[in-house]
Amino acid sequence: MNALTETWQIHNRINLYLLDAIDEGNLGDISSSKGRTVGEQFAHMHNVRLMWLKAADPVLLTGLDKVDKENISKAKLGEALKASSLAIEQLFEKAGTDGKVKGFKPHATGFLGYLVSHESHHRGQIMLTLKQAGHPVDKKIQFGIWEWGTR
Repeated sequence: MNALTETWQIHNRINLYLLDAIDEGNLGDISSSKGRTVGEQFAHMHNVRLMWLKAADPVLLTGLDKVDKENISKAKLGEALKASSLAIEQLFEKAGTDGKVKGFKPHATGFLGYLVSHESHHRGQIMLTLKQAGHPVDKKIQFGIWEWGTR
């Protein structure tokens, strides 16, 4: 396993760590500035992964489905994020650290940076939405998402 894949795995475990800390009933929380609900934010992360897989290596999409707005639950989101993460791992293993990802420039390391940045942006939106809705995540979780060495 290469370092890109290992880094991606840590990142995805942090997404799942946050998802696990959220009450099922709070997946419908929405920001005061509108936009996506908490559940829709997680679904969006998964669905964007599928979009990139379709462009880079459609074979890796086998068995993966989009998460619809109408079908959001913690279990569904957890399963989807785990499955799409495995497909992204395979993409990184094929590309290697110096390789290319079809449809993305400049290279696989840049692609990892893009994905982590995109999903971390949404993690921040999720945490802000929960706070605005009166359901902030516990301080342990707030600090825990930064514990990359233990996730």
